[in-house]
Amino acid sequence: MAAHLKKRVYEEFSRVVQIPQEEAPAKKLRLSKPSKSAALHIDLCKATNSTDALQYLLHFARKPVEVESVEGVVRILLEHYYKETDNSVRLKIASLLGLLSKTQGFSPDCIVDDAINTLNNEKSHQVLAQLLDTLLVIGTQLPESPTVRQRLIEMACKHLSDTYFGVRNKCLKLLGCLGMADTPLTKDNDGPGASLGGVRDIQSIISDFFGDQDPRVRTAAIKAMLQLHERRIKIHEIIYDQACRLLSDDYEQVRSAAVQMVWVLSQLYPESIVPIPSSNEEIRLVDDAFGKISHMVSDGSWMVRVQAAKTLGSMLQVSHHFLEQTLDKKLMSDLRRKRTAHERAKELFTSGEFSSGRKWADDAPKEKLDTNTVNLIASGACGAFVHGLEDEMFEVRIAAVEALSQLARSSASFAEKCLDFLVDMFNDEIEEVRLQSIHVLREISTHITLREDQLDTVLAVLEDSSRDIREALHELICYTNVSTKECIQLALLELLKNLNKYPTDRNSVWKCLKFLGSRHPTLVLPLVPELLSTHPYFDTPEPDMDDPAYIAVLVLVFNAAKSCPTMPALFSDHTFRHYAYLRDSLSHLVPPLRLPGNGLDLVDSRCGSGSVESAQLFLQQSLNRVSTIQNLEAPGAQDLLNFTIRDLQRLGELQTELAGAADFCATYLRCQLLLMKALQEKLWNMAVPLCLKQNVTATAAAQQILEETYKLEFLYSGLESRQVATIHHVRLQAKALQLILTARTRQGLDPLISSCEKFLQDIESFQRLFVAELPHLQDSFVDKLLELMPRLSSCKPVEMVKILLATLRLSGLLQLRLPEQIHRATATIIEPTGESDNPLRFTTGLVVALDIDATLEHVQDPQNTVKVQVLYPDGQSHVIHPKPSDFRKPGPDRHRLITQVYLSHTAWTEPSQIEVRLLLAYSSSSTSLSSSSASKLGWSDSIDSLPPPEAAVEGTIPFSKPVKVYIMPKPARR
Repeated sequence: MAAHLKKRVYEEFSRVVQIPQEEAPAKKLRLSKPSKSAALHIDLCKATNSTDALQYLLHFARKPVEVESVEGVVRILLEHYYKETDNSVRLKIASLLGLLSKTQGFSPDCIVDDAINTLNNEKSHQVLAQLLDTLLVIGTQLPESPTVRQRLIEMACKHLSDTYFGVRNKCLKLLGCLGMADTPLTKDNDGPGASLGGVRDIQSIISDFFGDQDPRVRTAAIKAMLQLHERRIKIHEIIYDQACRLLSDDYEQVRSAAVQMVWVLSQLYPESIVPIPSSNEEIRLVDDAFGKISHMVSDGSWMVRVQAAKTLGSMLQVSHHFLEQTLDKKLMSDLRRKRTAHERAKELFTSGEFSSGRKWADDAPKEKLDTNTVNLIASGACGAFVHGLEDEMFEVRIAAVEALSQLARSSASFAEKCLDFLVDMFNDEIEEVRLQSIHVLREISTHITLREDQLDTVLAVLEDSSRDIREALHELICYTNVSTKECIQLALLELLKNLNKYPTDRNSVWKCLKFLGSRHPTLVLPLVPELLSTHPYFDTPEPDMDDPAYIAVLVLVFNAAKSCPTMPALFSDHTFRHYAYLRDSLSHLVPPLRLPGNGLDLVDSRCGSGSVESAQLFLQQSLNRVSTIQNLEAPGAQDLLNFTIRDLQRLGELQTELAGAADFCATYLRCQLLLMKALQEKLWNMAVPLCLKQNVTATAAAQQILEETYKLEFLYSGLESRQVATIHHVRLQAKALQLILTARTRQGLDPLISSCEKFLQDIESFQRLFVAELPHLQDSFVDKLLELMPRLSSCKPVEMVKILLATLRLSGLLQLRLPEQIHRATATIIEPTGESDNPLRFTTGLVVALDIDATLEHVQDPQNTVKVQVLYPDGQSHVIHPKPSDFRKPGPDRHRLITQVYLSHTAWTEPSQIEVRLLLAYSSSSTSLSSSSASKLGWSDSIDSLPPPEAAVEGTIPFSKPVKVYIMPKPARR
């Protein structure tokens, strides 16, 4: 017993306690970059002369500077500035100080004192001007510091008396950008108006330089005043008289700036009353300004004339009689001061009741005005738009046409009066002027009705060789009102001539006649027997339905018949058959009509707003029904998805207004269906060698889901951030499926490790991009992954794959929420039609041009995204990127592509078909950049220091039906 106790005591005292050794913290290495200030100091010390120093400074300006190095670089530059005697080097240093002050994250308040000291001690005028520019940059970077602002303004006022114009210009610019209306200034220099002395406000100081001897300073003074206006500082009304005097300045830059100044004051004080010189009459300030600017349309400088014409278009508050005076070169009586009845009776009494006969025609009416007559508008301003439209410079004519458009849209009576002038511009020698005139007349077409002579002048433009001109004119005729049935007949005749001369205008002419008929049903009615060649007693031959001219006539008649119920009684039997044919083949041009007596009751009266609302309700109910898929077994869930996808596709065909939303939902549900099929139970409970075919199917499904998500993201417009997050969520599920399949099929650890690392990067990128949408993604696949993120980051690849498989199979369908409007990008190839059996022949080794004409709907940035693909029978594919000038924009969300594709191939033994289609290019990098990626850059806005972005996924999506064209490359003759 004693031995046993002794043993226990020894055991207790001999127990070994092992204290775990704390791991020594790993040493962190900090990579330090060489100091920019030290390198600059060494370079400047090495310079032996001013030329070397200037070269070093120029070389330094090309390199970015980090935020933390800016202050040290500034100190080195200032130190060298004080030592330098060469003006060019000091000028460059002053410029660099201004550039460094713009560096994001750097506060330039620490260099204000040094910059002001250098300004006080500087003798060179050029360096002074550059230093003032640097002070302006510093002031704009410190908007919250009124003390610094006040000091800078005082420095600018101090140097306003400098003899060099550049210094005065910079001072005025600084006052305009930093001056405040409520800041009193003491101006005690030797500049203009210095004799007034005392406390002045900023506007009076600037206005003193309206009379400076240098025109560049006068221009700078006006621009400084305009800068105050842009900063929402109200300009004093007394400036108006000074600005009006500057309209007659000798230099065009001054006059151009003065025109803008007068316009600004007319918008600030439109109802103020101003006196007319040398009289007791008074008029509104906006009318007086309108007259003075109208006078500038006859200026000697074409740049001033353009500025004046553009400014007139924005003066919508002007009186009506002043507005009409711009269309008549002769002064109207409304703008002359009229004498009262007492003044006329007094003149008649003093002159005698009857003529004495001693002086020839002394009682004749006098057109010449006497000295008592005062014009309310300058005679040079009469007919301002007439002068502008007849100007020798086409830029002035375009500006005058645009100004007429703005004024005519706000005044129906003025639109009627300027109609003749706009129609005359259709004969201008410059195509751009003609095109602009057509567009302007189209914009004011609701206010006007064309007479027959005017319509004749308009239709003469249809012979123009420019396709843009002709199509713009077709668009104009669509929305123009005409007065008589002869006008309808004339328009139809000229449009048929156009169709015969330019067959490629077929669709545009048909569309034009559609609107022409629907707008003038009563005028088309008496022309129907003549247009359809019908006779009350005799049968006439049936016209050829392949004739585009006959189809054009039918489109005109059928659209007029929609609003004229008595017109179908004039149709012959073959006209009813032709209607049924055109209603099916050209349903966008031929409206539904009720045609009695022939069993053709084709009016779809139920297609109205109510049907659209019911379709929207059906769409929402379909999405709500799919949300219950979690409670169904796999076969039933797949059947429900299949039926819903079918219903949504049919809904998109029936309701064009909801086609985009229905297709978007169908594509999203198709992705879910593919994912559900790929995650079936039997695929994952079998060994890999026993389910190779299923693995191939699941791999194809994952790849198809990825392609569909890119379509969802880039083929549809109007998506909100929540929809984009949902799309990226499905894409992440597809990538997880790909990773799981990679682990099941590949042998080797290295590819799996790299795939796992890339997937973790995708999760982090998703969290960074859609952090605001994460609350709406609760219990989703991404939400569960983010909860498991610490475990995923530290586990082995095989364990990570098991976690992903379990999470993927447990995650349910994410509910899709539709935004207000979703539109699908679509393209329709008009030319080539693909109907011709005559092959396009060309010699092998040479090229042949194929004309492409297509309409694009809801395509964002088509100049960079739309491409043309040509697929040859041997499998070769060529992708052509059209030029930006090949795209036109006829309306909102609509574009037109008119280009040529050059084809070439080796010799063929017989003709064969090629396929032409349009592709929409996309790049995932366009959405992978978050707002936070715009990190703080250097002072030169360099991106060299940013980390390289991840590899972007680029591809193309076909979004038009392919068109087949016969071609025949023939061998070259030897």
